[in-house]
Amino acid sequence: MAPAGANDIPDHRGRTGLALTGRDLTGNPGVRVTEVEVLAAAWHVLRKTTFEFQHADGHWSTEQRETYDRGNGATILLYDLERGTVLLSRQFRFPAYVNGHATGLLIETAAGLLDDEDAETAIRREASEELGVTLGEIAHVFDAYMSPGSVTERLHFFAAPYSASSRTSVGGGLAEEGEDIEVVELPVTLALDMIDDGRIADAKTILLLQWSVLRGPFRGAL
Repeated sequence: MAPAGANDIPDHRGRTGLALTGRDLTGNPGVRVTEVEVLAAAWHVLRKTTFEFQHADGHWSTEQRETYDRGNGATILLYDLERGTVLLSRQFRFPAYVNGHATGLLIETAAGLLDDEDAETAIRREASEELGVTLGEIAHVFDAYMSPGSVTERLHFFAAPYSASSRTSVGGGLAEEGEDIEVVELPVTLALDMIDDGRIADAKTILLLQWSVLRGPFRGAL
């Protein structure tokens, strides 16, 4: 069972009813949620859910899964087709550092959580804060679950052109949120080479860079 008061204690975004999530799911008749326990909610929400699951041969079993709910997010690849460049960020990521990355400094596409915003509004804000770019027209590329075995987040992927005139500030993130972000401009050909040799190791960035040459703005241009 959920800890006493777990439905009333909000997470850092103000959401309540944390132990109710999943109890009303009806889309899959082969899954019946029976119990939701909130394990942690100091920042994002860690739940342990017990459910009955119907297997392909028809028999039912009782399963448990832990899910980490950090909300949904958005990310964007900024590209300059004429110059053949992309605009990325470099920032410290402790989870990568503690799991074998030499410095924890990852090169990434601009990204952030949606909180209470729609995906396009959120990614325009992130592009401005992190990379100093005021976006014009942007394109939605696809959505993806990045780690569906344990993390609930659905990430919305976007792409947009940038130019010298759209770089309206220095970027760098918000100091009051502890962000210390370096803006990195790279030829897209170099960025692809950096995937091959491991200098770019962030999944969302790899997906957008490869999309850009397979189906996106750099298709047939390299």
